[in-house]
Amino acid sequence: MQPQSIFLEIRAGAGGAEASLFARDLASMYMKYASRKGWKATAIDSSVSDLGGYKEITIEVANPDAYPTLKQEAGVHRVQRIPDTEKSGRVHTSTASVAVLPIYPPQALEIRPQDIEVSFSRSGGAGGQNVNKVETAVRITHKPTGLVVRSQSERSQARNRERALDILRSKLMEAHQEKAVDSVAAVRREQIGTQDRSEKIRTYNFTQDRVTDHRIKKSWHAIERIMAGDLDPIVKAFSKTTAPPE
Repeated sequence: MQPQSIFLEIRAGAGGAEASLFARDLASMYMKYASRKGWKATAIDSSVSDLGGYKEITIEVANPDAYPTLKQEAGVHRVQRIPDTEKSGRVHTSTASVAVLPIYPPQALEIRPQDIEVSFSRSGGAGGQNVNKVETAVRITHKPTGLVVRSQSERSQARNRERALDILRSKLMEAHQEKAVDSVAAVRREQIGTQDRSEKIRTYNFTQDRVTDHRIKKSWHAIERIMAGDLDPIVKAFSKTTAPPE
């Protein structure tokens, strides 16, 4: 079953405030890449840090090519740079995790009403003042797993509930397909690790103007261009490593 869209779930890892700023930079990178490809990218839910970074953010990328193109982005991303808040010029190392979750149609997995707890609140994200006048934001707890998902990007409660169920279904499908032994949390740990600095799939070294992917042992320069959404060199490198032999 080919997913028509994906959720990108980005979370700040090790590194405090700088990690949340890196998570924000990664979110911007993926959204700019989606824009370059002509794909629709929408922030479904986010939690903002004191410095304006993201503690976590969920982005929907709507296009059938999104999953095969971006599936290799799942894992822990590491950044090495001098933060704006650093007075002595020291390089800091921080991490953020990326999960790539395919979106499946409702018939792919039934979510029983008795298995979920739904609550509503006022949205705190984009949308202007009108979005905050009624309780449109939706939070769903999946009782069997304890998994919690949210959506606040839509203007109606019904649409946010639908979006939150989509996120929940994606995570449960991922757990089912990966045959997690105990819980959905085990699947996520499998995909993104513990967010420790030593567990990484890719390093963004700003001081050396270099992005290195440790799985295929390949590096690229022009880091600012990559962070501005020019991911094609990385995507093409992965397509070559996974292409069947002629």
